[in-house]
Amino acid sequence: MVTDLPRATQVLPQGGWVERTAKHVVTLDFDDRFRRRRRYAAEDGFAFLLDLDTAVALRDGDGLLLEEGGVILVRAAPEPLVEVRAATPERLLRFAWHLGNRHLPTEIQAERLLIRDDHVITAMLRGLGATLRRVDAPFNPEGGAYGEHNRQPGHHHHHHGDGHQDHAHDGCDGHHHHD
Repeated sequence: MVTDLPRATQVLPQGGWVERTAKHVVTLDFDDRFRRRRRYAAEDGFAFLLDLDTAVALRDGDGLLLEEGGVILVRAAPEPLVEVRAATPERLLRFAWHLGNRHLPTEIQAERLLIRDDHVITAMLRGLGATLRRVDAPFNPEGGAYGEHNRQPGHHHHHHGDGHQDHAHDGCDGHHHHD
């Protein structure tokens, strides 16, 4: 266990602190922004340990408060994504429903959706009439009705007392690791 590094133990939500007060900046893709405990190096080489009680999806503009004082600014790194567009807002809503029904991490914007590339999903969307384009952009998917845990492979929903059986979703995006 790494203990000699400065520890970032609290997240300051974007807009709840002044970015220009940050001592360091760390730029991370979405997977690296969804962790509980991990060693990172800021752009200037400053090494630190993220040490949170639970895994948190860090957003662009969040701050990481260091135990000894000071804040590290979090920036979302551009990553390869697929932009999903539709001829009408109603069709875009329908595409969003299909993605949500598959528990696929999706960033929802007014005129487009952003997803990670998945040939099965893109084929489905094309078949539904979506216009698709590869883009490099920061990825900030919605957290979902069940919170951030819905990104874990084979996650379970527990229904007690309502007549439903527990069930797993083995088709969920299994590329997220939280420690």
